[in-house]
Amino acid sequence: MLADYAVRVEHSRGRRHPEPAHAYRNDFQRDRDRVVHSRAFRRLEAKTQVFTRRYSDHFRNRLTHTIEVTQIARTIAAQLGLNADLVEALALVHDVGHPPFGHAGEKALDAAMNKHGLSFDHNLHALRIVEDFEQRYAAFRGLNLTFEVREGIIKHSHDYRPKEFPELAEYLLDQRPPLEAQLIDLADEIAYSTADLDDGFESRILSLDEILEGAPAFAKSFHQAEALYPRARKMLIFNEALKRMLDRWVGDLIVNTKERVRAVGIHSLEDVRAFPTRLAGLSESAEQERQSTREFLYRTLYYSPRLDAEKQNAERVIRELFDFWIEKPELLPAGYREKARQEPLARVVCDYIAGMTDNYGSEQHAKFVLGQKEPAKETA
Repeated sequence: MLADYAVRVEHSRGRRHPEPAHAYRNDFQRDRDRVVHSRAFRRLEAKTQVFTRRYSDHFRNRLTHTIEVTQIARTIAAQLGLNADLVEALALVHDVGHPPFGHAGEKALDAAMNKHGLSFDHNLHALRIVEDFEQRYAAFRGLNLTFEVREGIIKHSHDYRPKEFPELAEYLLDQRPPLEAQLIDLADEIAYSTADLDDGFESRILSLDEILEGAPAFAKSFHQAEALYPRARKMLIFNEALKRMLDRWVGDLIVNTKERVRAVGIHSLEDVRAFPTRLAGLSESAEQERQSTREFLYRTLYYSPRLDAEKQNAERVIRELFDFWIEKPELLPAGYREKARQEPLARVVCDYIAGMTDNYGSEQHAKFVLGQKEPAKETA
């Protein structure tokens, strides 16, 4: 049973190119499946989340992180009476716009674009992917996703100002996104805050003592698990603590969002859209825990000196590839050379690099910047 404020697939604003109904899948289920079968989704398996594979094959990449976000988001959606099919589609697609090499790659790509008076935004790039780059259908370019999924791609984590982004006018920028989209960013935050503690500890960049001292939310869960399992190995207690921490935040998000919706009198999707702020969120105490954990991770893991060399190398690879193709656009793949006749060259080069996996980006850098100059292969 869907809540009164949930998105109903039968009320969808539809696709850019009308299609007949499917015999046994609704439109949001079809969107989910189109994302899963896309090339951009498959490439997430070879894109860095925080750690490259030099550390361990067990650590999260963009794809496994996406799967974890999807599991958390579906759980929350079910408890809030939201449309789980839409939530699943949004969770699966939420990171397809990320470039190779994690946040270092995104930083370098944005800096390269800034020199040309442009910028890189992974949400807007994701929209370009599903609207244009994916080519699987004879009838249209892109995946032809429903309005609600396209809207959620750009609005799940950021409020774009209508005057600054007139090209996005169709996406109701003066209104809040549905709760289905609002919870994606929160599920993302919860997922990586717990997962990065896990990978940081296993990588031995973070010690148990550091985490217990710097992340009070984790320490609370750890001491509870230690009291319950006094004879268990530290690694198993660590895992129990992460599980409890994750469960506490997810439960808090469910309870607090329900209470906010009830307290302000939300009875319809229109009420959600018209409300001046986002309604999905953690309680004040849980949000403080999350923020504290996030700050700890930035301070001790994301900016760890032990990751500096890889981040600097990633930024150099992106920067040098970008400069190379700006200077020699004739060596871009044919499809991108064609696009460069209609769009700014910097945007086209950015699109090409953003679609690469870590491995392919490194290969192209070795081939074009460090070695022989031959035409590159298509990636998207």
